[in-house]
Amino acid sequence: MNVKYMFSLVAVLLLILLSYAGAEAAGMKTFFGIFIPYIAVAIFLIGFIWKIVGWAKSPVPFRIPSTCGQQKSLPWMSYSYTDSPYTKTGVVLRMALEVLLFRSLFRNTKFEQHGDRLIYRWEKWLWLFALLFHYAFLVTVIRHLRFFAEPVPFFVQWLEGLDGFLQLGLPGLFLSGVALAAAAIFLLLRRMYLAEIRYISLPSDYFPLFLIIAIAVSGIMMRYFTKVDVVAVKELTLGLVTFGPTIPEGVGGLFYVHMFLVCVLLIYFPFSKLMHLGGVFMSPTRNLPNNSRAVRHVNPWNYPVKVHTYEEYEEEFRDKMVEAGLPVEKGA
Repeated sequence: MNVKYMFSLVAVLLLILLSYAGAEAAGMKTFFGIFIPYIAVAIFLIGFIWKIVGWAKSPVPFRIPSTCGQQKSLPWMSYSYTDSPYTKTGVVLRMALEVLLFRSLFRNTKFEQHGDRLIYRWEKWLWLFALLFHYAFLVTVIRHLRFFAEPVPFFVQWLEGLDGFLQLGLPGLFLSGVALAAAAIFLLLRRMYLAEIRYISLPSDYFPLFLIIAIAVSGIMMRYFTKVDVVAVKELTLGLVTFGPTIPEGVGGLFYVHMFLVCVLLIYFPFSKLMHLGGVFMSPTRNLPNNSRAVRHVNPWNYPVKVHTYEEYEEEFRDKMVEAGLPVEKGA
């Protein structure tokens, strides 16, 4: 049994037990329903901004865009507009394809050894489930805005209707919640059972997956099985947004578990690999045009130094150069 993922699993289970026991047995609903959410949002915002500002202030000493195509050079040579962008427009298009469609992951391959042969295969399932995971997460977050706004914005209602078009019983089934849980489980099992991925995985790689799965499962349980007072939940969330928080009656312990896990994810987010959400836009391998043949890129780390020019060198060693038969620009 792998200690790395067991450590993360036990940590998530302890968080679930802590929040449930604290809210139900110890009567700490104010702590888990008001104090922790405010602290979590504050840490998330401060940490996120701090990370982005730190990356933005970091100098880029070299023009280092990652490319998979021909760079623009001679007029008669065609170049790759998106894989090796020459202009800012090309960079924007490349970033859009990367952020919206995970283009680099779509082109990812893996190799397997069969006897003396190496066979490369397209990693289509990783790309598909990674795309499904991120879009399901996005839809779920947007859909939850209905608990923080009154009246509910029209785009939230439209997205909720689209997400729940598959009407199976009451309440209607939201595909995003099921897709989020399924995609997260796939990514977790892939990391657990593929030897080459398991070898390079750390507890910090398993923890957010277990945490997100727990969030998705607890949300599904509240909607379809245990049932919660949605009016009371919205009263609590609206109170948090308007800075007039109250703890209404009828909110069960499972809701506080769900909210606490979300708060842990918010606190954990800025200090983890999940910050690729903002980091992808700050990466010099992605956000720089590949125009090093046309534009001089000056290292921002350069500082004034004493330079020994050739003229000074020749002035100092002219006699020795003439004696050795080396050419000089000025006569001896």
